[in-house]
Amino acid sequence: MAEPGFPQIAVLALIQGLTEFLPVSSSGHLLLPSLWLGWPDQGLAFDVAFHSGTLLAVIGYFRRDLWRMAVTGLRFGPLHSEGRLLWLLLLATAPIGLAGLLLRDVVAAHARTVSVVAYASIGFGLLLSTADLAGRRDRSMQDIGWRTALLIGLAQCLALIPGASRSGITMTAALLCRLDRESAARFSFLLAVPVMLASGSLEALDLALQPPSGRQLLSLAFGTALAALVAWLSIDWFLRWIARVSFQPFVIYRIALGLAMLLFLA
Repeated sequence: MAEPGFPQIAVLALIQGLTEFLPVSSSGHLLLPSLWLGWPDQGLAFDVAFHSGTLLAVIGYFRRDLWRMAVTGLRFGPLHSEGRLLWLLLLATAPIGLAGLLLRDVVAAHARTVSVVAYASIGFGLLLSTADLAGRRDRSMQDIGWRTALLIGLAQCLALIPGASRSGITMTAALLCRLDRESAARFSFLLAVPVMLASGSLEALDLALQPPSGRQLLSLAFGTALAALVAWLSIDWFLRWIARVSFQPFVIYRIALGLAMLLFLA
């Protein structure tokens, strides 16, 4: 396989960083360059680099929250709110961990098609719209209990469908559980940390069987850094946006993207 050039690496890192945490499906957007530009698959090493960049971004952005959660959640004694949140996030991660192990190969073999991504983008976008408009939004992060965390975690399993968007489906579930928009977004972003750590570990194990060459290291470092920078800015912008506006612009965008992909297939 030919090594991707810097233009391809830059575009894919930008897409990964921008869309990983927005409710618009990164997998759908990563299909577009190959569809429109005919680019070959970039390979596992660059997939790991881009995902590592977005993981570093979310850990860096929420570093203080994560530190307080770890300190208070892993010590003996009564749990404070941050420590309790740590265990709720781990509970919400368990369903997709199991589902990913059981269905990973099936999804890779049968669901990674343009039509699946297009219909998922539209269908789950409409579901997000319904949750945003109908949700009561009278609960915050402090009101999340084990039932809510488990429901969001179960819904997260739908993110295995390409085009569904992990962020989108977890925010949708959180809104349906009556969380306000900012709390729904924050819980989704924090939930990304254990999920991405688990999936990244599996990718790293696969990569160990085909390690990158020395000449690839500069390209991989560039892709990681660019994805991390864009993801950090994306998280910061989205949290500011969603505190003032609704999810409806993202719904419109998802539907338009899905229709455009279906028209491309026609």
